[in-house]
Amino acid sequence: MSALDEAPYHLHVMPSAPTPPPWSRQERLRLAEVICALSLATDVGSGQPLGQGLRSAILAVRLAEAAGLDEDAAAEAYYLALLRYIGCTTDAHLVAEIFGDELAAGAWFSELDFGNPANMLPGIIHNQGRDMPPAVRARLVLSALAGMPRMMQMPAAHCEIAARLAVRLSLGPGIRAGIVQLMVRWDGRMMPGGAARGEAIRLPSRVAMLARDASVIHRAGGVDAARTMARQRSGGAHDPALVETLLGAGPQLFNGLNTVGWDEALAAEPGPLPLLSPTELEAALEAFADFVDLKFPTLAGHSRGVAGLAAEAGRRAGLVEQDATELMHAGLVHDLGRVAVSATIWQRPGPLSDDDWEKVRLHPYHTERFLARAEHLARLGAIASLHHERLDGGGYHRGASAGHLAFAARLLAAADVYQAMIEPRPHRPALSAEAAADQLRTETRRGRLDPQSVTAVCAAAGHRITMRRRAWPRDLTDREVEVLRLLAQGLTNPEMARLLHLSPKTVGHHVEHLYDKIGVSTRAAAALFAMEHDLLRD
Repeated sequence: MSALDEAPYHLHVMPSAPTPPPWSRQERLRLAEVICALSLATDVGSGQPLGQGLRSAILAVRLAEAAGLDEDAAAEAYYLALLRYIGCTTDAHLVAEIFGDELAAGAWFSELDFGNPANMLPGIIHNQGRDMPPAVRARLVLSALAGMPRMMQMPAAHCEIAARLAVRLSLGPGIRAGIVQLMVRWDGRMMPGGAARGEAIRLPSRVAMLARDASVIHRAGGVDAARTMARQRSGGAHDPALVETLLGAGPQLFNGLNTVGWDEALAAEPGPLPLLSPTELEAALEAFADFVDLKFPTLAGHSRGVAGLAAEAGRRAGLVEQDATELMHAGLVHDLGRVAVSATIWQRPGPLSDDDWEKVRLHPYHTERFLARAEHLARLGAIASLHHERLDGGGYHRGASAGHLAFAARLLAAADVYQAMIEPRPHRPALSAEAAADQLRTETRRGRLDPQSVTAVCAAAGHRITMRRRAWPRDLTDREVEVLRLLAQGLTNPEMARLLHLSPKTVGHHVEHLYDKIGVSTRAAAALFAMEHDLLRD
């Protein structure tokens, strides 16, 4: 268990008296706290141990100082190291198809020299399915090797998503420019950042990339292994001058790196220490929501839908605006723990095994743990982690019953059930609004959902569902919005053509046109645009 998970774990019961939201307290939330919390989710979502991003950021600052970077450049390297895997959910479902479990693959894939076939091919053959029987392992290895051309195309989508999310995280222009280069090699192989290679890659990005690889290898094999890796990848993945700086700094560069955690990572941020306004915090939490909902296509827009529905239901039930806003923020992050469960499980069309169910049941726990170390986010995490609890004690992960569930948690649970019901899932089609409302009422009669909360959610949903837009953003046509919604669900052009009674060629033209209009080049970025502009819930 990581040191980050060792804090005491108590059942959270919200107080009856209103508590001011985080940003109204004397000390506002630091940007670094938000990004560090997100890095914990990206660690787990990419198959890394909790805190890997924090360790990479600390090493990046040390390396930046050794290389003589000024304070601003060192701060950029710090944030870039934390954000290295912000695009990890973009193609999680595709990586799961190739490797069987994207999280298990990420655990060993991170140690490979991505983009160098001489390192990658033996690594895949050695690691893929190594605990499986020979026949099964052979099949898995062949599947992984066959999927490598698709893997090599994924960095472009990762970088595009990372760039769009970075804008919403209140990050400076230097960081936004550097984030699209976080998967660019020094030698120019795999170039999702455009034509950048060598010295054209921003120096903070080069520092963050080397720090990330060195910290991963150091955790696995110690100082000597990290230094050996740097020598081997010098001039390939990494800047030779920075490698010389790392080697010249000596083993002390890695002192205590495997034992540092949250407090040390916050203390390592080069000053000044930016703070978030209420508007900036809300934009960041929306970025969290979209990051999670990219995990698999049919989830697109779910977190925003739950957040908006819960907040409106809260207002209808008499919550003051301050509490309704806090509930909306909890809704935005309620599913952050989904990244800890493989997309293979979320996309399974049939029944889940007992082992799979145990993993699913723990995703609210992960939500709370990702947010628990940032003092001002901890309250949101505590509310968010209760969204699968039920009044009769039959929910998860705690099995909390009515006496331990405050009204905000009850509202969030009802909103989550309704929103999930009107969305398609791999094991069922979307329900109509009426059927979803009936399901909520059935859960109320069974003593599982709170009647007042269900009434408020149904009222809020009825108003929202009857609303009709008069104009779409970026001059999109009704047909293009139809295509965009299906595209966000992961449908192929032939599948969309069958549903829309069009030819695949015509659908392809619609896809090209809407990509041009909204300024994206990948399905994942189109899905993110749809979520950003609230196009998935009409």
